[in-house]
Amino acid sequence: METGTSGGARGGADGPGWVGLPVGLLTMRRLLLVMWAALSAIGTGVLLGLLAGPAWAAFAVVWVAPAAWCWVLLGRNWRSWRYAERADDLLISRGVMWRQETVVPYGRMQLVEVTSGPLERRFGLATVQLHTAAATTDATIPGLVPAEAERLRDRLTELGEARSAGL
Repeated sequence: METGTSGGARGGADGPGWVGLPVGLLTMRRLLLVMWAALSAIGTGVLLGLLAGPAWAAFAVVWVAPAAWCWVLLGRNWRSWRYAERADDLLISRGVMWRQETVVPYGRMQLVEVTSGPLERRFGLATVQLHTAAATTDATIPGLVPAEAERLRDRLTELGEARSAGL
């Protein structure tokens, strides 16, 4: 069974305590993949069956290979996302081939939002979005459990207010 943690406790002596994303995000994304692949296969099969004949409708299975490849890629992408709360900033790391690590200092945060669309709510997920003065340092942590998203929002807001008091 896949878990969402990729590190130990928060802020250990060896470095930041990385926290992975919940498995619910992977489940939601894979369900969407299967749904779209099935719809594409059905559409292709019906279209080919009507235009070229019933034998050609079998070519609808061509959607299986890309869907299987995307299934694997979604798992790798999900495992690559993690975040860590440090004393002065928040680290967000993601990416498989091109690793991207974003450092957001608490004192630079202007707004912390928790959003949850209809599909995310159905799967019990929420997204935390951090806004700073520089548009390039805005960061997002998708697929968190709502309680963790709210805890993170409150903590980041509290730390942001404390760190920006001297500016």
